[in-house]
This record gives sequence, C-alpha cells and structure tokens, in this order.
Amino acid sequence: MSEDLTLNDSQKLVDEWIRSHGVRYFNELTNMAILTEEVGEVARIMARKYGEQSGKKDEIEFALADELADVYFVLVCIANQTGVNLEEAFRKNIDKKTARDHSRHKDNPKL
Repeated sequence: MSEDLTLNDSQKLVDEWIRSHGVRYFNELTNMAILTEEVGEVARIMARKYGEQSGKKDEIEFALADELADVYFVLVCIANQTGVNLEEAFRKNIDKKTARDHSRHKDNPKL
C-alpha cells in the first residue's frame, strides 16, 4: 500500500478486512470497550516516553505508531457500523472549529 488513503478509502479497507478476515463487526459496545483499551495503550506509551512515568523492567518497547493505528482501526469500525462517513464528518468538524476558534488560540496569551 504505497498510495495515500483518504478517510473514505480507510473505511472501505477496514470493511473489506472485517468481511474477509473478521467474519463480522463486534457489536458497538464491544468496539467502544476495545477503543478505550487501545487509547489506554497509547496513554501508557505517552506517559512513559514523554511523561514522567518510568517503564517496568520487564516491559518491552511499545510502538506508538502501531498503537495509534489500532485506535484508528477501531474508530473506523465504529464509524462503519454506525453509518458515519468519517470524511464528511471530519470536514464538517474542521469547518466548525474554524468558525468557532478562528482567533481564539491566536488571542491566547498562554500560547
């Protein structure tokens, strides 16, 4: 896979994978629990690599990119099974943020 994927491409790819390898989608609540678990794994890496928490002696090095991809995969599963078009939703979300926050961060003296 050398070409860039759009969000729509990602949704199709995940759906094809689920149908050919995963048999079916887990139900929405199961996927929400899996998403929470995966986000927790990202949090663990962030706390150890960028935060002040040290790793345990027997802990192997975790790959942030792989864990973020796990989060994205489950997020796409949830979007697919609930009928959300992520590309459309993301564009609308950016438009909302742009209208709402057009000068908010520029005017923040803490930044």
